[in-house]
Amino acid sequence: MTVEQNVLQQSAAQKHQQTFLNQLREITGINDAQILQQALKDSNGNLELAVAFLTAKNAKTPQQEETTYYQTALPGNDRYISVGSQADTNVIDLTGDDKDDLQRAIALSLAESNRAFRETGITDEEQAISRVLEASIAENKACLKRTPTEVWRDSRNPYDRKRQDKAPVGLKNVGNTCWFSAVIQSLFNLLEFRRLVLNYKPPSNAQDLPRNQKEHRNLPFMRELRYLFALLVGTKRKYVDPSRAVEILKDAFKSNDSQQQDVSEFTHKLLDWLEDAFQMKAEEETDEEKPKNPMVELFYGRFLAVGVLEGKKFENTEMFGQYPLQVNGFKDLHECLEAAMIEGEIESLHSENSGKSGQEHWFTKLPPVLTFELSRFEFNQALGRPEKIHNKLEFPQVLYLDRYMHRNREITRIKREEIKRLKDYLTVLQQRLERYLSYGSGPKRFPLVDVLQYALEFASSKPVCTSPVDDIDASSPPSGSIPQTLPSTTEQQGAPSAELPSTSPAPLAAVSSRSVIHKPFTQSRIPPDLPMHPAPRHITEEELSVLESCLHRWRTEIENDTRDLQESISRIHRTIELMYSDKSMIQVPYRLHAVLVHEGQANAGHYWAYIFDHRENRWMKYNDIAVTKSSWEELVRDSFGGYRNASAYCLMYINDKAQFLIKEELNKETGQALVGIETLPPDLRDFVEEDNQRFEKELEEWDAQLAQKALQEKLLASQKLRESESSVTTAQAGEAEYLEQPSRSDFSKHLKEETIRIITKASHEHEDKSPETVLQSIMMTPNMQGIIMAIGKSRNVYDRCGPEAGFFKAIKLEYSRLVKLAQEDTPPETDYRLHHVVVYFIQNQAPKKIIEKTLLEQFGDRNLSFDERCHNIMKVAQAKLEMIKPEEVNLEEYEEWHQDYRKFRETTMYLIIGLENFQRESYIDSLLFLICAYQNNKELLSKGRYRGHDEELISHYRRECLLKLNEQAAELFESGEDREVNNGLIIMNEFIVPFLPLLLVDEMEEKDILAVEDMRNRWCSYLGQEMESNLQEKLTDFLPKLLDCSTEIKGFHEPPKLPSYSTHELCERFARIMLSLSRTPADGR
Repeated sequence: MTVEQNVLQQSAAQKHQQTFLNQLREITGINDAQILQQALKDSNGNLELAVAFLTAKNAKTPQQEETTYYQTALPGNDRYISVGSQADTNVIDLTGDDKDDLQRAIALSLAESNRAFRETGITDEEQAISRVLEASIAENKACLKRTPTEVWRDSRNPYDRKRQDKAPVGLKNVGNTCWFSAVIQSLFNLLEFRRLVLNYKPPSNAQDLPRNQKEHRNLPFMRELRYLFALLVGTKRKYVDPSRAVEILKDAFKSNDSQQQDVSEFTHKLLDWLEDAFQMKAEEETDEEKPKNPMVELFYGRFLAVGVLEGKKFENTEMFGQYPLQVNGFKDLHECLEAAMIEGEIESLHSENSGKSGQEHWFTKLPPVLTFELSRFEFNQALGRPEKIHNKLEFPQVLYLDRYMHRNREITRIKREEIKRLKDYLTVLQQRLERYLSYGSGPKRFPLVDVLQYALEFASSKPVCTSPVDDIDASSPPSGSIPQTLPSTTEQQGAPSAELPSTSPAPLAAVSSRSVIHKPFTQSRIPPDLPMHPAPRHITEEELSVLESCLHRWRTEIENDTRDLQESISRIHRTIELMYSDKSMIQVPYRLHAVLVHEGQANAGHYWAYIFDHRENRWMKYNDIAVTKSSWEELVRDSFGGYRNASAYCLMYINDKAQFLIKEELNKETGQALVGIETLPPDLRDFVEEDNQRFEKELEEWDAQLAQKALQEKLLASQKLRESESSVTTAQAGEAEYLEQPSRSDFSKHLKEETIRIITKASHEHEDKSPETVLQSIMMTPNMQGIIMAIGKSRNVYDRCGPEAGFFKAIKLEYSRLVKLAQEDTPPETDYRLHHVVVYFIQNQAPKKIIEKTLLEQFGDRNLSFDERCHNIMKVAQAKLEMIKPEEVNLEEYEEWHQDYRKFRETTMYLIIGLENFQRESYIDSLLFLICAYQNNKELLSKGRYRGHDEELISHYRRECLLKLNEQAAELFESGEDREVNNGLIIMNEFIVPFLPLLLVDEMEEKDILAVEDMRNRWCSYLGQEMESNLQEKLTDFLPKLLDCSTEIKGFHEPPKLPSYSTHELCERFARIMLSLSRTPADGR
């Protein structure tokens, strides 16, 4: 029994020891078993002591670890920031204490990341990103993310459910009904469809109709759909509940309620029901054989199928509603349509008939609302289940359908033949180009230009010889690393010591026992004179001259041939793109109205919709109850597909010339557009008003509850205060208290005042903000996202070793991420300096203590108190901040750096507003903002080239503003009308003349000087013209101010006040405006 116990104890001890070693290995990154065993022994099994021992030891012997530093350099015009430099300067010290814990933590993180990347090709951040987000979301109790299968539960606070002004209304997800919301919202925002549904009246003989299944289903559904649309128009709620309409629809789907419904299936079903319902009404109102059905007129078109079957021609006219398109194998919508309109071989019933078969589809009538089903699901025969196709598919905002119309079929066929010929020629050119770009007969191929260049470099190289041992010594690994080809111990003893690379004895003994036996270098047969670099051993000057001449000539020929091929390919691409751009082929425009997006896989996912608001001229995102402003860029990111699980599943286009689809209804008396509840028929108006009254009552009850609770708390506090008074005055105080009891009317008045106060305070604190908005505004800034992600990644270390180790792990991960962002070469619209202050500091070589303190303050943010782990790490960061001594950080310098960053953000906002106003042709407003942006930016750039923005860009638009205003003023002056003339001179005196010196200050800006001369010449040209005396007098009085060559700035306007903005808004608006500028032709800038 005793022996058995000893065996079990030894097994448990070994298991515990191995666990301990694994933890040490993960935390410190040290893989040497002997070092870890020694740490275990010295620390007596204490993990924290072992970690401290190892980090202290590594700090004293930096040769044994790969220390990471950050260093910034700015060679030439390119931003360059290197990590891993061995310079001792610029070592990051994030705490300033003697142990350098944070420095080692950051260094260790980057070493681990580099090692993991070398082994797997995948960075730590890429490996951990999904786990981090899942952990962060799961542990955040206030998080509002939910799976598509969850049923939304209403907030108890009705103000969270109150509609803001005339904001669009969302639809509650009542259990796998995101598909319902996406389709219904798309249709509801078609004003013509909305009017048809709202004004629908059931047949007068509805009660006498035979109650078949179709009629029994359609009439109740139309009633519920009318109620739903009425609420979407006039409700005071933020979102409405579509349960009744959904339940009727679900009965039609022969599937389990928990299954995700297919959008196209649901849309087909919905339109069929609507068609049947309106057909009943149409048959009642007309005696025609085929009464017009408004749903058919709105959503259904016709095409002509023309082709040959078994050698015989045929033509068939067919009706279509939603038009299906295959996605796989195509890059854009036009390619999908071309493939759908031209079908190849038609399967014949008689296989022995070898006649040619094929057909084309030509639209003869297009519906006002054209819907495309994008087929993104296909059945995988090998797996036995459907799979989603995530391929990228582009689609335009305006789609011209002329090439698919039957009336244009002859010209389209000609163009198709021309495109086919061009594509065939393009294939030949691309194959020829490929031979130049991938030259060679073996598996490895290289550009021919590079091959010739390498041959030229080899021929021109001079042999430089060195001793083989010296060469190997020079290329040997740094101290602390052991070559894999190290000789065995016995052979080393027989070799001269001077001819062996020096290594420390301890690692040598550890490795020699398992290393492969090699001969000493002195016994290897190596040529006596080994060149350091490949070079010709024997070549004469004449041979080199001839060879260089040939290689130079061939290289030039190949470069010319390659350039000619590339230019030809570009011309053909451009020709194909413009093939249908002539005026006759852009007469049938269809504008994108809605995009239905699916995120997920074939068997599960979530739907939402992007819908264009024609009144506000912007995109809106409808995601169940959340309706938010969006942009074309966001739509493209979510809808095109190709790099994530979200992609467009259904596209709804509307005839751009059919304005009745989106035209608002007008009041016949006033001519003003009817809005809200005014657009509803009387029965629906009463229904909505009743619902609004119920909601108002709910708000009042909530206010009363809050006020009563607040009053009770106040009275309770007052009562406790009175009870604490001296017992001597108890009787008198009681009598006074009784006498001062408020009357019932006073109580009501006080209750009302408290209610108003509480409501006012709440409205100020949460104005235009729901709880999810408040949470996201705090926690979803780029700074906080990075910190939460880093804390999530350090979860394992935190759980095993406590908050301090977790803090070290998190801060080193965050710092590594920020350094990568600072290194990244990004397009103009993506500026990570706006996302994070530390990126700005790194790029501008801020002192290490400034970066350290800033990063610690990010981790010490009190908003991280939303869960225990974040709260504990926040406390560690705050403790580290307190450890920084005043003399270690220059507070004035620290504040100056942060002031510069604030000015950088303000400059960015001035620039954004200035450029936005310029695009709106509001040149006066644009000028004021651009001038402030230029002046601030100039101050920033004087301290460093990455302190501000592109000076030439701001200068260009500032100059263009002045030229545009000068042109406007001149046109007003030329009109001759007193009022117009005065307005023109006001522009000149208040905006042009005061700001001209800004263009003359820097004489190096030739474009600015030329612009000033152009403006002056325009006004001087009037001197030789005949004009009325009053105009002559005003011109004579004004011209000396314009021609003043002084560079003194006079009458400078106060900087315009900037609106409040969040980091997310700043980055989004900056990206949007820079993208729009990048699409501007070069000559327009």
